[in-house]
Amino acid sequence: MGKNKKNNVPDEKHLSLPAHPEAATPIIDTHTHLLSTFSSYKTKYRAGKYDTVWDFVRGIYDGRNVKAIVDVWCEAPVQPAWKELADSALTPEDREEKWGGIEYWFVMGVHPHEASLYTDAVEKSILEAMAHPRCVGWGEIGLDYHYDNSPRKIQQQVFTQQLRQAIKLGKPLTIHTREAEQDTERILKQEVPVDHRIHIHCFTDSPEFAQRLLDHFPNLHIGITGVISYSTNMNTSALVRQMVASSGGPRILLETDAPFMVPSNIYASLPEVKGRLPLCHTAMIPWVADFTADVMGDGWGTGNVMERANKNAQSVYGI
Repeated sequence: MGKNKKNNVPDEKHLSLPAHPEAATPIIDTHTHLLSTFSSYKTKYRAGKYDTVWDFVRGIYDGRNVKAIVDVWCEAPVQPAWKELADSALTPEDREEKWGGIEYWFVMGVHPHEASLYTDAVEKSILEAMAHPRCVGWGEIGLDYHYDNSPRKIQQQVFTQQLRQAIKLGKPLTIHTREAEQDTERILKQEVPVDHRIHIHCFTDSPEFAQRLLDHFPNLHIGITGVISYSTNMNTSALVRQMVASSGGPRILLETDAPFMVPSNIYASLPEVKGRLPLCHTAMIPWVADFTADVMGDGWGTGNVMERANKNAQSVYGI
């Protein structure tokens, strides 16, 4: 019979990555799903050494110079665990004790996959979260016509409703858009003030679409994940080269979208790993920056890319 698939999962020790040459540059991950990442870890490593999400963060990120993370809550109904995590990061003392000194921030919204589940009660829960001191934005929200997990009309209605609420509050927007260029562009331009702060998360659509958004919204930034390193995705690299050539320079943010999208170039630094790592995490950001710097070309190194992205994270999220 076939081999047990569990045997193909690399040893847990490989999740603790080797020191990166750019370890002196702080890591800011502007889009991670922390609870999902920890759940994935517990599923893959049932006897793993980390019992809580805080143990996981302090252990996996120890010595990796992780400065800040933006955790994304985008389920409907809203997961009540958000408040426990956010409350545990309220004071500097809490962040030192529970988070190993990492600045924990979060955004909240309803993902287009779950737009059909958006209700008044869900919106009320999101509005409660928006008042929390560690909340820095509304998202991820938008349109996804690749999977169509919710009907497109409902996606559009829920996207519009959430945009209006976020704009009333002055909250930055974390946008998910996939194969929905025309409707995403139309709705954003109809609903969002030109100077609003926008993060287009994990961009993989056409560079032309991105450029139209960048031209219209001067405070819009493009999220780059490990998917830039995938051979199936040429769009993100093409857009990065396009942005480098622009007068204002690359308006990029670095993100992992953990637990998804392990950067493919990381395995050159993990020669002992057989198979593929079962999850992504924030400490992989330098490898996303490595690949991005190579795409950018002369004059750009990993540290430069991370510094630019960190500066942009301050502009978008104030972190």
